Amino acid sequence: MDRRSFLAAALCAPFSHLRAAGPPASRLLYVVCPGIRDYLEFGGAGVLGFDVDNGHKFVKRIETTASRAGKPRNIKGVTASPATKRLHFTTPEALYCVDLVTGKTEWGTELANGCDRLAATPDGKTLFVPSFEKDTWNVVEAATGKVLAEIVTKSGAHNTVCGPDGSRVYLAGLKSPWLFVADTKTHRVVDKVGPFAAAIRPFTINGSQTLCFVNVNDLLGFEVGDLKTGKKLHRVEVPGVAAGPVKRHGGP
Repeated sequence: MDRRSFLAAALCAPFSHLRAAGPPASRLLYVVCPGIRDYLEFGGAGVLGFDVDNGHKFVKRIETTASRAGKPRNIKGVTASPATKRLHFTTPEALYCVDLVTGKTEWGTELANGCDRLAATPDGKTLFVPSFEKDTWNVVEAATGKVLAEIVTKSGAHNTVCGPDGSRVYLAGLKSPWLFVADTKTHRVVDKVGPFAAAIRPFTINGSQTLCFVNVNDLLGFEVGDLKTGKKLHRVEVPGVAAGPVKRHGGP
């Protein structure tokens, strides 16, 4: 495997890839475990690498300082940068940095009020790390783990998406029907979208940063928001299917 090139993915989050000059690059999918609470039966603990172009065959496991714990904590979020060749992941308490070339954990640090599902700017230099369902997001220097600023939403911080142009970061919480939008340079909330029908669960945006698509509690389907006007546009329900009981979380 060419160690200069990689493809990294974050559980269900979008993945990025890097192709270096020279020989054809292998493409690896990186998954951080355990991802379902702290259950180890679905892959154990650590960073698992799979060969994308060979039927997603398992290639390697990278041990981390978090996976070496006697009882490894579950992974809340993960992001990777082709620009820096580093992967960052969170447990409910701490943020970690792994060098994907050497496989070494460079550092781990506990953040105030815990951690949840983070996102990185496209250049890989800045991380936006939600507190564990509390009032704030920590803005973190990706190279060192240094906290640079704090973004306050009081929304039950949970899910994060950074826009592809790097100018905006989108912040969703479990205690608010609004999607907050912050400036990545000033670290201030500059807009919000909604209100949606309930608290926001997983969400995404389109590449032009004009629309958002959000899952919300108690909806088998999704809602659509306009990132330019701040208005909710549509509610899409799955027809002819009963939602049924929800095992965990609020979204069927």
